[in-house]
Amino acid sequence: DRSRDSVDTISVQVSQSKTYRFTEHRSSSTNANKLPTMNIVLIGDSIFDNAPYVQPGTTVSDQLKAISDDSTVTLLAVDGDVTTDVERQLNALPANATHLFVSCGGNDALQCLPALEQTVNTVGEAMDVFHELTEAFRENYCSMLSAILSMNKNLTVCTIYNRVPDLSGREKTALSVFNEIILEEAMRHELPILDLRILCDSAEDYAAVSPIEPSEQGGAKIAALIWSVASGRGQERAVAFYK
Repeated sequence: DRSRDSVDTISVQVSQSKTYRFTEHRSSSTNANKLPTMNIVLIGDSIFDNAPYVQPGTTVSDQLKAISDDSTVTLLAVDGDVTTDVERQLNALPANATHLFVSCGGNDALQCLPALEQTVNTVGEAMDVFHELTEAFRENYCSMLSAILSMNKNLTVCTIYNRVPDLSGREKTALSVFNEIILEEAMRHELPILDLRILCDSAEDYAAVSPIEPSEQGGAKIAALIWSVASGRGQERAVAFYK
């Protein structure tokens, strides 16, 4: 018999008054109803390790576990880590990891903030200073990707979101250069990209206690997008594939 697709709506409650929903398409055939067992590994910084900034049970990894059927979710990301810290995280990479997601670079960008206050004589000189900083980031980001890909090639990368409340114009401009490097290197390796700039587009997506971290709502959106890619759907507007 010819199987037909069914449509399910998965809801993730992010507060008493708000629920984030996304649609999942499933085949009605017996073999397609259940996805293979997966171990989804989250690598990087506080975009994934946001426990200090949200209520218990509402972190990105918690919400991913809630919607990912019987899959395992392994959190290796560490709040505050930068690209050069990821190799240490990989020491704990499970042998049965099936899908890796890395969100890293925001803290590298934060370390460059003092340079925005540096006195120079011309705009050109300012660009020279920033070029030096961002090329150092490129080197570290490339080394990070190489370390991850040497262990598991099923990797998806994330951009750095730029809708953080009260982010200044110069900070947004600086972030655009970091994101350009992330996009360029991801495309060089033909890796899928989760564009958090598009996904986290509301002030409510950022934690009240620390607005550079994802809130419960932002975490729910990130978790839903990760599951979208891991489960093989990946049709949302914030996902780009370069294969």
